[in-house]
Amino acid sequence: MSGAGAPDFFYREAQRLGYVARSAFKLLQIQKQYKLIKPGSSVLDLGCAPGAWLQVACQSLGPLKSGGNVVGMDIKKVKVPPRCDLRVQTICADVLNFPRQNIRELSPQQKGFSVILSDMCPSVSGITTRDAALSAELGMRALDLAVGKAAISQSPDDDDDNEGGGGDEDSRHGVLRHGGHLVIKLLESEDAQDFARICKPIFHKASWLRPKATRSSSREIYLICQGFR
Repeated sequence: MSGAGAPDFFYREAQRLGYVARSAFKLLQIQKQYKLIKPGSSVLDLGCAPGAWLQVACQSLGPLKSGGNVVGMDIKKVKVPPRCDLRVQTICADVLNFPRQNIRELSPQQKGFSVILSDMCPSVSGITTRDAALSAELGMRALDLAVGKAAISQSPDDDDDNEGGGGDEDSRHGVLRHGGHLVIKLLESEDAQDFARICKPIFHKASWLRPKATRSSSREIYLICQGFR
């Protein structure tokens, strides 16, 4: 079971339907409302352990003949879970230090991904402000990987120097295709609102969603960014 607490409806449903974690229902709801992953999409799943989002992403690609691929990355070693087909692969690596050109090479024709999912979360300390700041920083790293420093620097709300390779040409461009979509998990806070203000000029639409499968004790919320400009 993922997270603390007694087994609930979503945990039991995950077991019944063959999902490796209840978190599958979060992405299922995102898919139902926003339809980000389409047949033939190329999907990058950051922080993919234990693999429930890989399962949902794969089934969202449609039948095998539709094509597409799903790449999951996590610092933990993750086996491709049941319900996935040969379009799914996993990489054990720290995505924050993995060369983005190597990530781009995992996409079809090395042209980038049409959907990037970030379910990454820092180790929680219990100190609300600290955890929120760490979550926003992790989200910013995912955004940087997706769209690159060139796009972020054009956002009027961005006043961050974005440490780590500002002059590196590879870091100026991300691995998300134009028109692509990005989903980032954050912890509810003022930091998260600031983060959203940076994202809004970069995408055609950015909206918040707290999936029904989120535990009542959790402060996590998802920013759904649609249509990379």
